[in-house]
Amino acid sequence: MRPALLTREVSAGLRRNVTMTVAMVLTTAVTLMSVGAGLLVLRTIDDISALYTDRLEIQVALTADVSGSDPDCSGPACASIRSAVETAPGVAAVTFESQEEAYTRFRELFAGQSVADVARPQSLPATLRVTLTDQEAGPAAVRAAVAERPGVRGVIDQRDVVGTLFDFLNGVRNVAFALAVVQAFAAVLLISNTVQVSAFTRRTEVGVMRLVGATRWTTQLPFLVEAAIAGAIGGALAGLGLVAAKYAVVDDLVAAIGQAGVIPPVRLSDVLLVSALLVPVGAVVAGVTGYVTLRAYVKV
Repeated sequence: MRPALLTREVSAGLRRNVTMTVAMVLTTAVTLMSVGAGLLVLRTIDDISALYTDRLEIQVALTADVSGSDPDCSGPACASIRSAVETAPGVAAVTFESQEEAYTRFRELFAGQSVADVARPQSLPATLRVTLTDQEAGPAAVRAAVAERPGVRGVIDQRDVVGTLFDFLNGVRNVAFALAVVQAFAAVLLISNTVQVSAFTRRTEVGVMRLVGATRWTTQLPFLVEAAIAGAIGGALAGLGLVAAKYAVVDDLVAAIGQAGVIPPVRLSDVLLVSALLVPVGAVVAGVTGYVTLRAYVKV
């Protein structure tokens, strides 16, 4: 098919079914935006994992009597616990934090909040802060080393706190992908209907083309190009939506905790990369759907 003829046929098809084409573009955009959001959440999870891998610690909290009577971990009970932890497999270093130091840290973390004024040093236990070389086997080794030792109040694994954050982000990702699946089903049905309606409105000229010797591929190509163009436009709109959402919503939501280093910010480069991928994905999905529809339901 000559390029001029293809261009004319595609333009005519898009103009004739402008309402359904717009609906297809918008549905595709919403679908791909959900997919893009899920991909960005996955990227954020990877960034958080990398951020916390070397930061996570095990904290061995000491009982009130040991915490109050041994401010530098020189007593027999604290020293024995510290020695046992230092020799445990997967332990890199052990740092003692007294009640006063724990209280100072507490006030820094909750500065400006009423809880910072209510707490007292005596209400916070002294702890042994354990840095690990093995994040998998290290926590179990520390727990085994201090099990049933007098003076140990409990063992705090920071992975449990981060795990809650990961669970939340995984939930957001799953919701985004679930919405994308539902929207994708609707988009496929809409693309299929649009292609069928477009083929029906041009059945006369297509019939003439077949009578004069045009191949089936020649008569189908304009419909496939129309679907691919609509899908690409939907992908572009989805990308623009992700960029707009980053600046209008996401940055404001994570600004405070992001600046504190709790959650890394969503990088513009990641958003642009995902946005760029959505354009060809939209075109390919729409084109393949159009091809299957023409082969299965439309005699063109």
